[in-house]
Amino acid sequence: MGLNAGNLDRRIQLYRAERTRAPAGGFIEDWKPFGSPLPAARRDVSDAEKWANAGSYHQLQVRFQIRSGSFARSIRRSDCLTCDGEVFEIAGIKEMPGRRAFVELSCIAGQIGTPEVLA
Repeated sequence: MGLNAGNLDRRIQLYRAERTRAPAGGFIEDWKPFGSPLPAARRDVSDAEKWANAGSYHQLQVRFQIRSGSFARSIRRSDCLTCDGEVFEIAGIKEMPGRRAFVELSCIAGQIGTPEVLA
């Protein structure tokens, strides 16, 4: 069964860190929404797949698929996203097989360093 637009039943919001200079020197990292909310398909990584890839059972690993385009191709691993109130760190980005119709974001829920302000 292939992915099509009808499978995009979730909404994700991407965030990008913006660095500004602090009044006392140094930098402050502030997370700002990056783009508009996007329709996405969500697939949780199975325990068998985690085991086969030496993954951690203690982390929720999820794959989100979004439509490809210039915005999707500008997403970075340093960005993060929210879906249904959960914060996800982006661990990997790849084009899905086919005619460059979809991009897959491999994510890990609630990683240290993700912005608490989003939770």
